[in-house]
Amino acid sequence: MSAKSPPSPIKRLLGILGPGFITGASDDDPSGIGTYATAGASLGFTLLWTAWVTFPMMAAVQFICAKIGLVTGRGLAGVLRTYYPRAALYPVVFGLLMANTINAGADLGAIAAGINLLVPVPIRVLIVPVGIGILLIQIYGSYRFIERTFKWLTLALFAYVGAAFFSRPELSEVLRGTLVPSLKLDRAHLAMLVAVLGTTISPYLFFWQAGQEVEEEISIGRRTLKQRQGVTPRELREAAWDVNIGMFFSNAVMYFIILATAATLFKAGQTDIESAIDAARALRPLAGDAAGILLALGLIGSGLLAVPILTGSAAYAIAEAFGWRAGLDEKPRRARAFYGVIVASTLTGMLLDFLGVNPIDALVWTAIINGFLAPPLLVVIMHVANNRKILGERVNGRALNLLGWLTTIVMFAAAIALLVTTF
Repeated sequence: MSAKSPPSPIKRLLGILGPGFITGASDDDPSGIGTYATAGASLGFTLLWTAWVTFPMMAAVQFICAKIGLVTGRGLAGVLRTYYPRAALYPVVFGLLMANTINAGADLGAIAAGINLLVPVPIRVLIVPVGIGILLIQIYGSYRFIERTFKWLTLALFAYVGAAFFSRPELSEVLRGTLVPSLKLDRAHLAMLVAVLGTTISPYLFFWQAGQEVEEEISIGRRTLKQRQGVTPRELREAAWDVNIGMFFSNAVMYFIILATAATLFKAGQTDIESAIDAARALRPLAGDAAGILLALGLIGSGLLAVPILTGSAAYAIAEAFGWRAGLDEKPRRARAFYGVIVASTLTGMLLDFLGVNPIDALVWTAIINGFLAPPLLVVIMHVANNRKILGERVNGRALNLLGWLTTIVMFAAAIALLVTTF
Protein backbone atom coordinates (compact mmCIF):
# COMPACT_ATOMS: atom_id res chain seq x y z
CA MET A 1 0.00 0.00 0.00
CA SER A 2 1.48 3.34 -1.04
CA ALA A 3 1.96 6.09 1.54
CA LYS A 4 -0.67 8.80 1.48
CA SER A 5 0.67 11.88 -0.31
CA PRO A 6 0.79 15.09 1.74
CA PRO A 7 -1.95 17.66 0.99
CA SER A 8 -1.16 20.35 -1.57
CA PRO A 9 -0.36 23.91 -0.38
CA ILE A 10 -3.81 25.04 -1.59
CA LYS A 11 -5.55 22.33 0.45
CA ARG A 12 -3.47 23.19 3.51
CA LEU A 13 -4.38 26.85 3.12
CA LEU A 14 -8.09 26.07 2.74
CA GLY A 15 -7.85 23.90 5.85
CA ILE A 16 -6.43 26.80 7.85
CA LEU A 17 -9.11 29.27 6.75
CA GLY A 18 -11.90 29.40 9.32
CA PRO A 19 -13.12 31.94 11.89
CA GLY A 20 -10.69 34.70 10.83
CA PHE A 21 -11.56 34.44 7.14
CA ILE A 22 -15.31 34.33 7.80
CA THR A 23 -15.08 37.23 10.26
CA GLY A 24 -13.19 39.33 7.72
CA ALA A 25 -15.75 38.63 5.01
CA SER A 26 -18.67 39.39 7.33
CA ASP A 27 -17.22 42.86 7.93
CA ASP A 28 -18.25 43.67 4.34
CA ASP A 29 -21.96 43.44 5.12
CA PRO A 30 -24.54 45.55 3.22
CA SER A 31 -24.23 48.43 5.69
CA GLY A 32 -20.44 48.39 5.31
CA ILE A 33 -20.77 48.15 1.54
CA GLY A 34 -23.12 51.16 1.64
CA THR A 35 -20.56 53.13 3.65
CA TYR A 36 -17.72 52.31 1.25
CA ALA A 37 -19.90 53.01 -1.79
CA THR A 38 -20.89 56.37 -0.33
CA ALA A 39 -17.21 57.16 0.33
CA GLY A 40 -16.32 56.49 -3.30
CA ALA A 41 -19.33 58.30 -4.73
CA SER A 42 -18.98 61.41 -2.57
CA LEU A 43 -15.19 61.76 -2.26
CA GLY A 44 -13.82 59.89 -5.26
CA PHE A 45 -10.50 58.08 -4.86
CA THR A 46 -9.33 60.13 -1.85
CA LEU A 47 -10.08 57.42 0.76
CA LEU A 48 -8.57 54.43 -1.06
CA TRP A 49 -5.56 54.65 1.27
CA THR A 50 -7.73 53.75 4.29
CA ALA A 51 -7.85 50.13 3.06
CA TRP A 52 -4.15 49.49 3.67
CA VAL A 53 -3.89 51.76 6.73
CA THR A 54 -6.68 49.95 8.61
CA PHE A 55 -5.51 46.44 7.62
CA PRO A 56 -2.75 46.04 10.27
CA MET A 57 -5.01 47.52 12.96
CA MET A 58 -7.86 45.13 12.11
CA ALA A 59 -5.54 42.14 11.86
CA ALA A 60 -3.89 42.90 15.22
CA VAL A 61 -7.16 43.30 17.14
CA GLN A 62 -8.78 40.22 15.59
CA PHE A 63 -5.71 38.08 16.24
CA ILE A 64 -5.71 39.22 19.89
CA CYS A 65 -9.38 38.21 20.17
CA ALA A 66 -8.61 34.86 18.51
CA LYS A 67 -5.74 34.28 20.94
CA ILE A 68 -7.96 35.07 23.94
CA GLY A 69 -10.47 32.45 22.77
CA LEU A 70 -7.79 29.84 22.04
CA VAL A 71 -5.83 30.27 25.29
CA THR A 72 -8.76 30.57 27.71
CA GLY A 73 -11.21 28.22 25.99
CA ARG A 74 -13.87 30.89 26.47
CA GLY A 75 -15.48 33.56 24.33
CA LEU A 76 -14.75 37.22 25.02
CA ALA A 77 -17.83 37.77 27.20
CA GLY A 78 -16.99 34.61 29.17
CA VAL A 79 -13.50 35.94 29.90
CA LEU A 80 -14.88 39.33 30.98
CA ARG A 81 -17.49 37.62 33.20
CA THR A 82 -14.80 35.50 34.88
CA TYR A 83 -12.14 38.13 35.51
CA TYR A 84 -13.84 41.55 35.47
CA PRO A 85 -16.75 43.30 37.26
CA ARG A 86 -20.20 42.47 35.88
CA ALA A 87 -21.03 46.18 35.89
CA ALA A 88 -18.50 46.65 33.08
CA LEU A 89 -19.79 43.65 31.13
CA TYR A 90 -23.58 44.06 31.00
CA PRO A 91 -23.72 47.53 29.35
CA VAL A 92 -21.33 46.30 26.63
CA VAL A 93 -23.28 43.16 25.75
CA PHE A 94 -26.68 44.89 25.79
CA GLY A 95 -25.29 47.72 23.66
CA LEU A 96 -23.91 45.09 21.29
CA LEU A 97 -27.29 43.34 21.14
CA MET A 98 -29.06 46.61 20.33
CA ALA A 99 -26.58 47.65 17.62
CA ASN A 100 -26.44 44.19 16.04
CA THR A 101 -30.24 43.87 15.94
CA ILE A 102 -30.61 47.21 14.15
CA ASN A 103 -27.80 46.29 11.77
CA ALA A 104 -29.31 42.84 11.10
CA GLY A 105 -32.66 44.48 10.29
CA ALA A 106 -31.01 46.86 7.82
CA ASP A 107 -29.08 43.96 6.25
CA LEU A 108 -32.24 41.84 5.90
CA GLY A 109 -33.84 44.74 4.04
CA ALA A 110 -30.73 45.00 1.85
CA ILE A 111 -30.85 41.27 0.95
CA ALA A 112 -34.49 41.66 -0.08
CA ALA A 113 -33.65 44.80 -2.08
CA GLY A 114 -30.77 42.97 -3.78
CA ILE A 115 -33.10 40.16 -4.86
CA ASN A 116 -35.59 42.79 -6.02
CA LEU A 117 -32.91 44.29 -8.30
CA LEU A 118 -32.72 40.93 -10.10
CA VAL A 119 -36.30 39.65 -9.80
CA PRO A 120 -39.36 41.97 -9.67
CA VAL A 121 -40.72 40.71 -6.35
CA PRO A 122 -41.75 43.35 -3.77
CA ILE A 123 -39.07 43.89 -1.10
CA ARG A 124 -41.46 43.45 1.84
CA VAL A 125 -42.68 40.12 0.48
CA LEU A 126 -39.09 38.83 0.53
CA ILE A 127 -38.06 39.91 4.05
CA VAL A 128 -39.97 37.21 5.97
CA PRO A 129 -38.86 34.16 3.93
CA VAL A 130 -35.25 35.41 3.92
CA GLY A 131 -35.27 35.96 7.70
CA ILE A 132 -36.96 32.63 8.45
CA GLY A 133 -34.56 30.79 6.11
CA ILE A 134 -31.53 32.24 7.91
CA LEU A 135 -33.02 31.29 11.29
CA LEU A 136 -33.66 27.68 10.23
CA ILE A 137 -30.04 27.27 9.11
CA GLN A 138 -28.74 28.72 12.39
CA ILE A 139 -31.02 26.63 14.60
CA TYR A 140 -30.95 23.29 12.80
CA GLY A 141 -27.63 23.35 10.94
CA SER A 142 -24.49 21.93 12.52
CA TYR A 143 -21.50 24.20 13.14
CA ARG A 144 -19.54 22.54 10.32
CA PHE A 145 -22.44 22.96 7.87
CA ILE A 146 -22.78 26.62 8.83
CA GLU A 147 -19.03 27.20 8.53
CA ARG A 148 -18.91 25.62 5.05
CA THR A 149 -21.94 27.68 3.98
CA PHE A 150 -20.28 30.86 5.21
CA LYS A 151 -17.08 30.04 3.31
CA TRP A 152 -19.04 29.66 0.07
CA LEU A 153 -20.92 32.90 0.68
CA THR A 154 -17.63 34.81 0.85
CA LEU A 155 -17.28 34.18 -2.90
CA ALA A 156 -20.12 36.64 -3.48
CA LEU A 157 -17.79 39.45 -2.40
CA PHE A 158 -15.61 38.90 -5.47
CA ALA A 159 -18.48 40.56 -7.34
CA TYR A 160 -17.16 43.91 -6.14
CA VAL A 161 -13.73 43.20 -7.62
CA GLY A 162 -15.41 42.46 -10.95
CA ALA A 163 -17.53 45.61 -10.74
CA ALA A 164 -14.37 47.69 -10.22
CA PHE A 165 -12.85 46.37 -13.46
CA PHE A 166 -16.07 47.04 -15.37
CA SER A 167 -15.85 50.67 -14.20
CA ARG A 168 -12.57 51.27 -16.14
CA PRO A 169 -10.86 53.61 -13.63
CA GLU A 170 -8.07 56.07 -14.48
CA LEU A 171 -4.83 54.42 -13.30
CA SER A 172 -3.02 57.62 -12.24
CA GLU A 173 -5.91 58.71 -10.02
CA VAL A 174 -6.17 55.24 -8.50
CA LEU A 175 -2.45 55.20 -7.64
CA ARG A 176 -2.60 58.69 -6.13
CA GLY A 177 -5.61 57.81 -3.96
CA THR A 178 -3.99 54.53 -2.91
CA LEU A 179 -0.45 55.65 -2.15
CA VAL A 180 -0.89 59.25 -0.97
CA PRO A 181 -3.00 59.52 2.21
CA SER A 182 -5.04 62.72 2.11
CA LEU A 183 -7.37 64.17 4.69
CA LYS A 184 -9.27 67.42 4.51
CA LEU A 185 -10.38 68.82 7.85
CA ASP A 186 -13.90 69.62 6.66
CA ARG A 187 -17.08 68.02 7.99
CA ALA A 188 -17.72 65.81 4.93
CA HIS A 189 -14.26 64.22 4.91
CA LEU A 190 -14.12 63.76 8.69
CA ALA A 191 -17.60 62.24 8.85
CA MET A 192 -16.80 59.82 6.04
CA LEU A 193 -13.47 58.80 7.59
CA VAL A 194 -15.18 58.15 10.93
CA ALA A 195 -17.88 56.10 9.20
CA VAL A 196 -15.25 53.99 7.39
CA LEU A 197 -13.33 53.37 10.64
CA GLY A 198 -16.49 52.52 12.60
CA THR A 199 -17.68 50.11 9.90
CA THR A 200 -14.29 48.45 9.51
CA ILE A 201 -13.37 47.95 13.19
CA SER A 202 -16.64 46.92 14.83
CA PRO A 203 -17.29 45.36 18.28
CA TYR A 204 -19.35 42.43 17.01
CA LEU A 205 -16.26 41.16 15.16
CA PHE A 206 -14.35 40.94 18.46
CA PHE A 207 -16.99 38.72 20.09
CA TRP A 208 -17.56 36.59 16.98
CA GLN A 209 -13.84 35.91 16.48
CA ALA A 210 -13.24 34.66 20.02
CA GLY A 211 -16.52 32.71 20.07
CA GLN A 212 -15.79 30.91 16.81
CA GLU A 213 -12.32 29.90 17.94
CA VAL A 214 -14.05 28.14 20.84
CA GLU A 215 -16.56 26.53 18.43
CA GLU A 216 -13.65 25.23 16.34
CA GLU A 217 -12.15 23.64 19.46
CA ILE A 218 -15.46 22.03 20.40
CA SER A 219 -15.95 20.72 16.85
CA ILE A 220 -12.70 18.70 17.08
CA GLY A 221 -13.75 17.09 20.37
CA ARG A 222 -12.51 19.52 23.05
CA ARG A 223 -15.87 19.86 24.72
CA THR A 224 -14.80 20.71 28.28
CA LEU A 225 -13.19 23.98 29.36
CA LYS A 226 -10.10 22.16 30.64
CA GLN A 227 -9.58 20.42 27.27
CA ARG A 228 -9.81 23.77 25.43
CA GLN A 229 -7.49 25.79 27.65
CA GLY A 230 -4.01 26.39 26.27
CA VAL A 231 -2.73 26.67 22.72
CA THR A 232 0.27 25.33 20.80
CA PRO A 233 2.62 27.54 18.76
CA ARG A 234 1.35 25.83 15.60
CA GLU A 235 -2.29 26.63 16.46
CA LEU A 236 -1.35 30.27 17.04
CA ARG A 237 0.49 30.44 13.71
CA GLU A 238 -2.51 28.97 11.90
CA ALA A 239 -4.84 31.42 13.65
CA ALA A 240 -2.55 34.29 12.60
CA TRP A 241 -2.63 33.14 8.95
CA ASP A 242 -6.41 32.73 9.10
CA VAL A 243 -6.95 36.21 10.60
CA ASN A 244 -4.45 37.98 8.33
CA ILE A 245 -5.91 36.44 5.17
CA GLY A 246 -9.45 37.22 6.36
CA MET A 247 -8.67 40.87 7.14
CA PHE A 248 -6.71 41.29 3.89
CA PHE A 249 -9.68 39.91 1.95
CA SER A 250 -12.05 42.22 3.84
CA ASN A 251 -9.99 45.31 3.09
CA ALA A 252 -9.40 44.32 -0.53
CA VAL A 253 -13.18 44.18 -1.03
CA MET A 254 -13.50 47.56 0.73
CA TYR A 255 -10.84 48.96 -1.62
CA PHE A 256 -12.58 47.75 -4.79
CA ILE A 257 -16.00 49.04 -3.68
CA ILE A 258 -14.56 52.54 -3.17
CA LEU A 259 -12.71 52.21 -6.47
CA ALA A 260 -15.78 51.12 -8.47
CA THR A 261 -18.06 53.85 -7.14
CA ALA A 262 -15.38 56.55 -7.41
CA ALA A 263 -14.68 55.66 -11.05
CA THR A 264 -18.37 55.75 -12.01
CA LEU A 265 -20.71 57.61 -9.65
CA PHE A 266 -18.24 60.29 -8.51
CA LYS A 267 -17.10 60.89 -12.09
CA ALA A 268 -20.72 61.20 -13.24
CA GLY A 269 -21.59 63.61 -10.43
CA GLN A 270 -23.95 61.15 -8.68
CA THR A 271 -22.63 61.87 -5.21
CA ASP A 272 -25.88 61.67 -3.24
CA ILE A 273 -26.23 57.88 -2.84
CA GLU A 274 -26.99 56.65 0.67
CA SER A 275 -26.78 52.87 0.46
CA ALA A 276 -25.38 49.87 -1.39
CA ILE A 277 -28.76 49.51 -3.12
CA ASP A 278 -28.50 53.05 -4.51
CA ALA A 279 -25.00 52.21 -5.74
CA ALA A 280 -26.12 49.03 -7.51
CA ARG A 281 -28.99 50.89 -9.24
CA ALA A 282 -26.83 53.85 -10.24
CA LEU A 283 -23.97 51.71 -11.61
CA ARG A 284 -26.07 49.99 -14.26
CA PRO A 285 -26.33 52.89 -16.75
CA LEU A 286 -22.70 53.94 -16.08
CA ALA A 287 -20.74 50.67 -15.99
CA GLY A 288 -23.22 48.39 -17.73
CA ASP A 289 -25.79 45.83 -16.58
CA ALA A 290 -23.04 43.35 -15.68
CA ALA A 291 -21.62 45.66 -12.99
CA GLY A 292 -25.07 46.33 -11.55
CA ILE A 293 -25.88 42.61 -11.45
CA LEU A 294 -22.54 41.85 -9.81
CA LEU A 295 -23.20 44.45 -7.11
CA ALA A 296 -26.69 43.03 -6.50
CA LEU A 297 -25.30 39.49 -6.16
CA GLY A 298 -22.60 40.75 -3.80
CA LEU A 299 -25.26 42.51 -1.74
CA ILE A 300 -27.32 39.32 -1.38
CA GLY A 301 -24.35 37.09 -0.56
CA SER A 302 -22.79 39.51 1.93
CA GLY A 303 -26.12 40.00 3.69
CA LEU A 304 -26.75 36.26 3.99
CA LEU A 305 -23.29 35.96 5.54
CA ALA A 306 -23.59 38.97 7.85
CA VAL A 307 -27.08 38.60 9.38
CA PRO A 308 -26.43 35.26 11.18
CA ILE A 309 -23.04 36.54 12.34
CA LEU A 310 -24.59 39.72 13.75
CA THR A 311 -27.34 37.86 15.62
CA GLY A 312 -25.00 34.99 16.52
CA SER A 313 -22.29 37.22 17.99
CA ALA A 314 -24.91 39.01 20.12
CA ALA A 315 -26.23 35.64 21.31
CA TYR A 316 -22.74 34.42 22.23
CA ALA A 317 -22.09 37.62 24.19
CA ILE A 318 -25.41 37.56 26.09
CA ALA A 319 -25.23 33.81 26.80
CA GLU A 320 -21.67 33.98 28.13
CA ALA A 321 -22.43 37.11 30.17
CA PHE A 322 -25.16 35.20 32.03
CA GLY A 323 -23.45 31.80 32.05
CA TRP A 324 -25.93 30.13 29.68
CA ARG A 325 -25.10 27.14 27.49
CA ALA A 326 -24.17 28.42 24.03
CA GLY A 327 -22.98 27.15 20.66
CA LEU A 328 -24.17 26.49 17.12
CA ASP A 329 -23.48 22.77 17.62
CA GLU A 330 -25.79 22.66 20.65
CA LYS A 331 -29.29 21.25 20.19
CA PRO A 332 -32.00 23.94 20.56
CA ARG A 333 -33.52 22.16 23.58
CA ARG A 334 -30.13 22.28 25.38
CA ALA A 335 -29.41 25.95 24.61
CA ARG A 336 -32.86 27.54 24.57
CA ALA A 337 -31.72 30.94 25.85
CA PHE A 338 -28.85 31.16 23.32
CA TYR A 339 -31.12 30.36 20.37
CA GLY A 340 -33.83 32.53 21.92
CA VAL A 341 -31.54 35.57 21.60
CA ILE A 342 -30.86 34.70 17.94
CA VAL A 343 -34.59 34.35 17.20
CA ALA A 344 -35.54 37.53 19.09
CA SER A 345 -32.78 39.56 17.42
CA THR A 346 -33.71 38.33 13.93
CA LEU A 347 -37.46 38.86 14.40
CA THR A 348 -36.93 42.33 15.87
CA GLY A 349 -34.70 43.20 12.91
CA MET A 350 -37.44 41.99 10.53
CA LEU A 351 -40.04 44.04 12.44
CA LEU A 352 -37.96 47.21 12.00
CA ASP A 353 -38.24 46.73 8.23
CA PHE A 354 -42.05 46.65 8.50
CA LEU A 355 -42.33 49.63 10.86
CA GLY A 356 -40.98 51.97 8.20
CA VAL A 357 -37.78 52.75 10.12
CA ASN A 358 -35.42 54.59 7.77
CA PRO A 359 -32.52 52.14 7.20
CA ILE A 360 -29.99 54.95 6.80
CA ASP A 361 -31.04 56.56 10.10
CA ALA A 362 -30.94 53.11 11.73
CA LEU A 363 -27.39 52.54 10.52
CA VAL A 364 -26.32 55.98 11.76
CA TRP A 365 -27.50 55.03 15.25
CA THR A 366 -25.77 51.66 14.93
CA ALA A 367 -22.55 53.47 14.06
CA ILE A 368 -22.98 55.76 17.08
CA ILE A 369 -23.54 52.81 19.47
CA ASN A 370 -20.57 50.92 18.02
CA GLY A 371 -18.48 54.08 18.06
CA PHE A 372 -18.93 54.35 21.82
CA LEU A 373 -18.65 50.61 22.51
CA ALA A 374 -15.44 49.96 20.59
CA PRO A 375 -12.89 52.25 22.36
CA PRO A 376 -13.52 51.16 26.00
CA LEU A 377 -13.92 47.55 24.87
CA LEU A 378 -10.54 47.74 23.13
CA VAL A 379 -8.98 49.02 26.37
CA VAL A 380 -10.35 45.97 28.20
CA ILE A 381 -9.22 43.61 25.40
CA MET A 382 -5.71 45.06 25.57
CA HIS A 383 -5.72 44.65 29.36
CA VAL A 384 -6.75 40.99 28.99
CA ALA A 385 -4.08 40.48 26.31
CA ASN A 386 -1.38 41.65 28.75
CA ASN A 387 -2.71 39.90 31.86
CA ARG A 388 -0.50 36.89 32.72
CA LYS A 389 -3.15 35.62 35.13
CA ILE A 390 -5.40 35.07 32.09
CA LEU A 391 -3.05 34.38 29.16
CA GLY A 392 0.11 33.21 30.93
CA GLU A 393 3.08 33.22 28.56
CA ARG A 394 0.80 34.07 25.60
CA VAL A 395 0.50 37.74 26.55
CA ASN A 396 1.09 40.29 23.79
CA GLY A 397 4.54 41.00 22.44
CA ARG A 398 5.79 44.51 21.65
CA ALA A 399 4.48 44.64 18.04
CA LEU A 400 0.96 43.48 18.95
CA ASN A 401 0.83 45.95 21.83
CA LEU A 402 1.92 48.79 19.56
CA LEU A 403 -0.73 48.02 16.95
CA GLY A 404 -3.42 47.25 19.55
CA TRP A 405 -2.95 50.48 21.50
CA LEU A 406 -2.65 52.50 18.27
CA THR A 407 -6.00 51.08 17.16
CA THR A 408 -7.49 51.96 20.56
CA ILE A 409 -6.27 55.57 20.31
CA VAL A 410 -7.56 55.88 16.73
CA MET A 411 -10.99 54.55 17.77
CA PHE A 412 -11.18 56.99 20.70
CA ALA A 413 -10.37 59.81 18.28
CA ALA A 414 -13.03 58.48 15.88
CA ALA A 415 -15.63 58.40 18.69
CA ILE A 416 -14.91 62.04 19.55
CA ALA A 417 -15.04 62.99 15.86
CA LEU A 418 -18.31 61.05 15.55
CA LEU A 419 -19.83 63.24 18.24
CA VAL A 420 -18.61 66.40 16.54
CA THR A 421 -19.73 65.40 13.02
CA THR A 422 -23.10 63.95 14.09
CA PHE A 423 -24.30 66.57 16.56
